[in-house]
Amino acid sequence: MFPERLRALRLGAGLSLSELAQALNQMEVSYSKRNKTISQIGKWERGTTTPSYLEVLQLAQYFQVSLDYLSGRSFDNYDLNELFASNAQLSFQQQKLTAKTRGEIYALIKGYLNQPTATKQTTEEISLDLGWDHIEDK
Repeated sequence: MFPERLRALRLGAGLSLSELAQALNQMEVSYSKRNKTISQIGKWERGTTTPSYLEVLQLAQYFQVSLDYLSGRSFDNYDLNELFASNAQLSFQQQKLTAKTRGEIYALIKGYLNQPTATKQTTEEISLDLGWDHIEDK
């Protein structure tokens, strides 16, 4: 799963292997001083070699994704209540949510989901809503 996700992230960012290697080598990180090469990244994408934990961490930071995502973990069923209850920093479209905004969004979602279900409208009510009440049945 890692090779596919790495390739998708790179191509999604419009980067060549060379550009990604250069970008990773220019990152200021204290934990990974080893230069990345085009060949090395290509092998990671093909799954013929595996990067070290520190190299995966650097990739996650560069692409702003989680290690879980890069390693292939999927969140097919994630409870938003748990997310809002956690102390994780939430953001929406690159904007960090304040505690107040986070609480307001949570309240909106909770209120929306707890609404009573709408009653079904009859055909007559729908035609009146659409302004078709002047049309006679033939």
